[in-house]
Amino acid sequence: MIYQTNGTCAKEIKLEVDHGVIQKVEFVLGCPGFTQALSRLLVGMPVKDAIEQLKGIQCLDKGTSCPDQLALALALCQESEGKQS
Repeated sequence: MIYQTNGTCAKEIKLEVDHGVIQKVEFVLGCPGFTQALSRLLVGMPVKDAIEQLKGIQCLDKGTSCPDQLALALALCQESEGKQS
């Protein structure tokens, strides 16, 4: 899945999810060190757990953040996987 972000320095997030588990996360643009670290930490984590941890995180006064946008993207993946089952 490719998710177009809104309100963050990262412009998109590329995701691979298999059976509710994060396989790969790649941010396009954004803070390189932070986004690479976040991506590595999430591989192997259940989507549900990642959403709970990341949803609502704010960056400055943007009203969202890269982690918050990732939570939204993961929720869409989760919804999509649920429809395929």
